[in-house]
Amino acid sequence: MPGVEVAERIRERSAALTAAERRVAEAVLAAPQSVGFGTVADLAKSAQVGAASVVRLASKLGFDGFSELQHAVQTELTQQLRPAAERIHQSDLGSRTDHVALELANVKSSLAGIDEASLTTLVERLADLERPVVIVSSNASAGVAQQFASQLHQLRAGVQVVGGSEVVVRRDLAVVDDAATAIFVDLRRYERWILEAHQLTAGRSIWSAGITDSMLSPVAAVANVAFVVEAASTGPFDSYVGVLALLNLIAADVAARLKDSATDRLADVEAAWSEHGSLTTGHLR
Repeated sequence: MPGVEVAERIRERSAALTAAERRVAEAVLAAPQSVGFGTVADLAKSAQVGAASVVRLASKLGFDGFSELQHAVQTELTQQLRPAAERIHQSDLGSRTDHVALELANVKSSLAGIDEASLTTLVERLADLERPVVIVSSNASAGVAQQFASQLHQLRAGVQVVGGSEVVVRRDLAVVDDAATAIFVDLRRYERWILEAHQLTAGRSIWSAGITDSMLSPVAAVANVAFVVEAASTGPFDSYVGVLALLNLIAADVAARLKDSATDRLADVEAAWSEHGSLTTGHLR
C-alpha cells in the first residue's frame, strides 16, 4: 500500500487489532519519534506489552516486520521536517498545472478525511455559549486562524486568540476557564511554544481539538479530537487552503446550530457597520 500513511493504516485496521496491539498502535501515534528512532523493546515498553505484540501489529499493518514499520515512520517524519530552503530546489517548483492540482487536492483531502463524530463534538462545544473558546495558532497559520476567530466572534461571544510572547501566552492560558474549548492549529516543523501551550491546557484537562498535518503529529497526540489537513505544495512553503476550508466548514456548522441567537448578533453587527458607513461597494459619492 505505497503512499498510505501509518496512521491511516492503523485507522483502517483498528477493528482487527487485539487490545495489546491497540496499545502499541496508540503508542505509535502518540510518540512517532520514539518509533522512528527506537527499538522493538522501546516501543513494547512504552505500550506496556510484549515484543511479540509489536511485531504482530507491524504485520497487521501490512509491513514486513518492525524495521519496515520503522522506516515508514522515519520517512513520514523526514517529509514533515523538510525545511523551505531544501524544498525550493525540488524539480516541479513553479509548475502552474501542478500547483492547481495540488491546491484542489488539498481542499478535497482535508474535507473528505473529516471524522464526523469528532466534527459533531467540536461544533456542539463551539455552539455552547457557556463555554469560552480559545484559539492557539502557529505563526504560519495565524492568518486563517484569525479569520476563523473573526467568524466565530460574529456568531457568539467569548472567543479569544492566544499568542505572542511566552509571558502573554502563559498569562492568558492561566486564566482560561476549565470548561473552555481550545483549538490548536499547527503543521509540521511545529513551533515549540504551541506544543508547550497544548501541554499546559491538557494538564488542566481543558478539552482541545487539534488541526494538523498528520495523526502522528504531537498536536494530534495531545488533542481530544484531531483533524488532519493536507498541506502539499509545489513551492517551498506549506499550503493552508486545506486549513481554511476546514475552518470555514466548522464556522458554517456552528452558524447553523446558533441560527436564532447568531441572527440577532449578526444583525447588530451589520447595523453598526451601516450606521457608520464602514463598508462600501467601491462606488464612493
